[in-house]
Amino acid sequence: MEKIVSLCKRRGFVYPGSEIYGGLASTYDYGPLGTELKNNIRQAWWKYFVQDRQDMVGLDGGIILSPKVWEASGHVKEFKDSLVECKKCHKRFRPDKLEGSSKCPECNSLLTKPKLFSGMFKTIIGPVEKEGIVTYLRPETAQNIFINFKNVLDSTNIKIPFGIGQMGKAFRNEITTGNFVFRTIEFDMMEIEYFISPNTDWKKVFNDWLEYIHKFTKIIGLDNKKLHDIEIPKEDRAHYSERTVDLYYEFPFGKDELWAIAYRTDYDLTRHHKASGQNLEYFDRDGNKKYIPHVIEPTFGVDRTILAVLSDAYHEEKVKGEKRIVLKLKPNIAPIKVAVFPLLANKPKLVRKAKEVYNIVKKNFLTAWDDRGNIGKRYYAQDEAGTPYCLTIDFDTLKDDTVTVRDRDTMKQERIKIKELINYLNNKLK
Repeated sequence: MEKIVSLCKRRGFVYPGSEIYGGLASTYDYGPLGTELKNNIRQAWWKYFVQDRQDMVGLDGGIILSPKVWEASGHVKEFKDSLVECKKCHKRFRPDKLEGSSKCPECNSLLTKPKLFSGMFKTIIGPVEKEGIVTYLRPETAQNIFINFKNVLDSTNIKIPFGIGQMGKAFRNEITTGNFVFRTIEFDMMEIEYFISPNTDWKKVFNDWLEYIHKFTKIIGLDNKKLHDIEIPKEDRAHYSERTVDLYYEFPFGKDELWAIAYRTDYDLTRHHKASGQNLEYFDRDGNKKYIPHVIEPTFGVDRTILAVLSDAYHEEKVKGEKRIVLKLKPNIAPIKVAVFPLLANKPKLVRKAKEVYNIVKKNFLTAWDDRGNIGKRYYAQDEAGTPYCLTIDFDTLKDDTVTVRDRDTMKQERIKIKELINYLNNKLK
C-alpha cells in the first residue's frame, strides 16, 4: 500500500486532502491523472450498466434532500454504528474490526462499552442557523432514485422490469477510516435500483445481476479470480435488505468489500408511498393491476474500484539491473493513451516535427507531451502513469516520416509511418 500511495502522489493520481494545512483525515483529492482515471472508470460503468441495456435509464440526483426522505427511509433511526471509544486518546472504532480486543489499537488504552453513533452528516438549510431546516448530506444515492420513481415513469415509456442508474457523491461520518481511499468520509458511488414485480422470481434476477457484475471486472481490467461473493447473514444486513451479497476483493491489505448487491424488497417505495401521500404504485397494463415494485440493488464504490484497479495494475520489474515501476492499466481506462517525445529537446527540427505528430494524435486520443530529461527517464515516467504507448520523433523521422512506437507492457519498439499512426493506435487501444 505504501508504494501505491507514494506513486499516486508522485504522478498526480491522488493527493492528501487539505495538505498545505496539515491535512484532514480520510479526505483526498484526485490529481490530473486520477481525475482522468476516475472519469474513465465511471464512463465504462455507465456504458456497461446503463447505456448498453435497453432496460436501464439514468438519473443525476441532488446531494441534499428533504429531511422527510431520511425519516421515511429509516436512516434517521437505523443508520447508526455501534462504536467503542478509547478512554485516553478518544478515537472511536467499530467493535467488529477489533477482533474481540478491549484495548485501543492506537495507544493500547482501555476502550469504553459500545455506543450507537449516527453515520450521517447534519447540515442546515437557511441563512440563519437557528431558524434553518436541519437535514443531512446523503449517505447513499439510492433515495434519489426512489423519490423520483414516479417522475421517471411519467416522463418515459419504460416498463417493469427496468432499472435506474446513478453516479454521485455520498457522505458518511465514518469512524473507522483508513487504507488510503478505501474508506473515506466523502466518496463516489455508482448505484442501480432495478424494479421488478412482486411475482417475479427475485432470486433469479438477483443471481443474473450478480453474474453481470462479475463480468464488469474484465471491462476495467480487474482479475475476477480475486473477487469473492460473501453472503451476509440476517443480523449483519442493512435494515431494508432481505438478502445481501458483498463482493470482496483481494486488496494489498487483505480481502474487503469492493461492491455489493442487495434485495431491498418493496421497503423503500412502500415507506415513501405512505410518508409522502403520493401514489407510488406501478400500473401493470398487461396484468391490469397495481402494485408496489420490489427492488434489486447493485452498488459500487468508485474510490474502492480505483484502488483495486491501481493495486492490480502496479508492477515492479528489473530491467538491466534497474527497477522499473509500471502501471499496466487496461488501455480503455488509462488516463493518458499516448505520449509524444522529441528525441532531443534542444534540436528545433525534431521539436517542430514532434509537435506536428502531437497535434495529429491528440485529436483522437488524450495525449501527453514530454521533452524533459533523457528519453529513458521519460519512458519510465510514462510507465508509472500507465500510458500504453510512447511515440519518439528522432532524426530518422525527418528522413522517412516514421516514428518509434514503444509498448508500455513489453517495452518493444517498432517503426510506424506517421500517416498510419491513427489506425495503428486505434487497433492497439481497442
